[in-house]
Amino acid sequence: MKNKLSFFAFPYVVWMALFVVAPILMVVVYAFSSADGGFTFENFTRMGTYAVVFGRSFKLATIATVICVAIGYPVSYMMAKEGLRFQRVAMVLIMLPMWMNFLLRTYSWMTLLENNGLLNQLFQKIGIIALYNSIFGTNLQFFRMINTQGAVVLGMVYNYLPFMILPIYSVIVKLDHSLLEAARDLGANSFHVFQRVILPLSLPGVLSGITMVFVPSVSTFAISTMLGGGTELLLGDLIERQFLGGAYNPQLGAAISLVMMIIVVICMVVMNRFGEGEEQAVML
Repeated sequence: MKNKLSFFAFPYVVWMALFVVAPILMVVVYAFSSADGGFTFENFTRMGTYAVVFGRSFKLATIATVICVAIGYPVSYMMAKEGLRFQRVAMVLIMLPMWMNFLLRTYSWMTLLENNGLLNQLFQKIGIIALYNSIFGTNLQFFRMINTQGAVVLGMVYNYLPFMILPIYSVIVKLDHSLLEAARDLGANSFHVFQRVILPLSLPGVLSGITMVFVPSVSTFAISTMLGGGTELLLGDLIERQFLGGAYNPQLGAAISLVMMIIVVICMVVMNRFGEGEEQAVML
């Protein structure tokens, strides 16, 4: 039986070796190489000049992740409490934007947020911009929404929110209702049932959602380029420029990629250990 399992696992092992392990090894080699192929730490020492980019990337990714948790958890909880028919419809509505190309979804937000976009046109027609000018004594013709950090965070939240909702929903909907009934029989009200039972047991889904939102947010480059206008440079943009831009330096790009991967892995390990501790506390 083990031989059969090993046989069927062989293609997966080959795939992982070629397309996961080998690229990571190449990144490590490039990170510690100079332009002439020699061993060096210079690529890492040069990263100090991009500390602002690192800080901005983690700040915006953290903000987007917190917003996704604040929106995703109530939506997931509400879905899990409703009937099966409602859950199916809600699931389709959540997944529907994901059927569209990522770039098209981001382009649609550019159309909405532009200085002469749909939102600013709406604000002008209903008098919000005029009201703002009269209150604050300004002379604005439009609200500047595009090419800002807020637009980048908005793009992250819009594109990655389903990755927060789905894991939380999948955990809450599978909770043992007998535990909830037992808590109510012991005198717990709805708030205490949620605080003492539902929230701790749903924490693995929350941590999975945080990981699935934070990791792509901190490494994104399309959203920051399109909605940030290239003025809000993030780690993904910085790495892309080292490999594809005019400042071609794959060694520096590999070093930045390696450091970012290490930081992300550390964050994931910490969150997983935190989730295991919470789960053991609930069981006790």
